[in-house]
Amino acid sequence: MSQIPKKSLQFLKQLAANNNKLWFDAHRNDYDAAKADFINFIADIIKGVSAFDNTITGLEAKKTVFRINRDVRFSKDKSPYKSNLGATLSAGAKNMQTAGYYFQIQPGNKSFAGIGSYMPIPENLAKIRQEIDYNYKEFHKILTSAAFKKHFDGLDEIEVLKTVPKGYTADNQALPYLKHKSFVVTRYFTDVEVQDPAFSKTLINCLKTAYPLVKFINSAIE
Repeated sequence: MSQIPKKSLQFLKQLAANNNKLWFDAHRNDYDAAKADFINFIADIIKGVSAFDNTITGLEAKKTVFRINRDVRFSKDKSPYKSNLGATLSAGAKNMQTAGYYFQIQPGNKSFAGIGSYMPIPENLAKIRQEIDYNYKEFHKILTSAAFKKHFDGLDEIEVLKTVPKGYTADNQALPYLKHKSFVVTRYFTDVEVQDPAFSKTLINCLKTAYPLVKFINSAIE
């Protein structure tokens, strides 16, 4: 299986220190090589994940990878380029409304996998909350299983209500989950881990462990 070479992380580290068009244009060949290696790696991840989640079978790796250019229109940070390479695997590729898998490489031990549903639209958020309410024991079991906890510490605290969501009561046993507006778990990886020849297997195993969460969410919104 393909792997992420050291030179890819080195390029991204240099880009972070020289985030301007002049430097990027002078090192475009390095970027093209890093992107090609990342696409090949993601192709292997798609193949591995498809073995347990057929909703992403047939995804074309290059169409799942995000552009290196940043959208600076509404940002105070006008740096033109990202210092990472990322890809999203879901039934809708990058235009995902369903739960799925995100993976990003970034030097400085900042590479990570994020799995689940990030800030779902109101209609889907209502469906996910309802499913958690109806099947609390199943959802709680997913997030607290021994296998799951080897990789994840529970739902990320991305945006959580301080009050009880409309339609629910304060004594609802599922309330700690119902207050969430995103249903995502995250696992970070060191640079050493990312460059390991066996990292693709490590990542696939991590994503497989989170598959029950993806399946639960998608069953709610589909």
